Amino acid sequence: MKKGSRSEKELKKFAKKAINITQDGKRRLALSKMGLITVPRFLLKMSDLNELDLSRNQIQKLPEAMGALISLTSLDLHSNKLESLPESIGSLIGLTHLNLANNCLTSASLPSSLGLLCNLQSLNLGLNQIDALPSTLEQLEVLQELGLFDNCFTEVPEFVPNLQNLIKLNLERNPYTEAQSEEKLDEKEELYLVDENSLCKGCLQKCRTEEREILRNERKEEKIPEKPEECEEEKKRFAGLMTPNSVAAVTQDVWRIRREL
Repeated sequence: MKKGSRSEKELKKFAKKAINITQDGKRRLALSKMGLITVPRFLLKMSDLNELDLSRNQIQKLPEAMGALISLTSLDLHSNKLESLPESIGSLIGLTHLNLANNCLTSASLPSSLGLLCNLQSLNLGLNQIDALPSTLEQLEVLQELGLFDNCFTEVPEFVPNLQNLIKLNLERNPYTEAQSEEKLDEKEELYLVDENSLCKGCLQKCRTEEREILRNERKEEKIPEKPEECEEEKKRFAGLMTPNSVAAVTQDVWRIRREL
């Protein structure tokens, strides 16, 4: 800790009082902006913690004993001075959210054990000095959000298109080649590189047009009957409906009903 900051004894006393119980019953401890340069030793014995916030400190290294915090589901270490991660971080298999943004991490400092975090849904590695990821991250089958912004990537990591549950990928402000990235991602239709609000009007219109075309094609495939008799049955069921025009197809299920006089 910095000179003039709390001693470990004082910090321990403070931490015991600072533990909160969240609405879903989790034990949360926030030690953000405490001037820490190391992880307090007493903290490594708090194996019943579920959420730990050590953000906005000056921590340079995590101890191997960090792996003992097996009850953690959320670990926030953003805005520190981390230069490496211990292999033991792979023992925190209960983690669903891991924030390592705004540190001093490089590709060499990312352990392969990160791929053992099988319940991880959100991983933020933005604002570091990373140009490649461990291939073991392909094992993160439930990962939904991956933050890689403000790093040194020249291309999208090879395994990213294989992350079947990934719905948000942030690669903003990297020196990657857009053409190469699009080639790798062309088979993953639901992968977004930027937020919709950051798109210009023309680009947004183009994306929406392509999305509507995909939806129309999917509907056509779904409506092709396997047998002729199924087609006749469909006509009977929807005899009171006219064929939707192009606007109706775009706005989804907007139909005109023919009135029988």
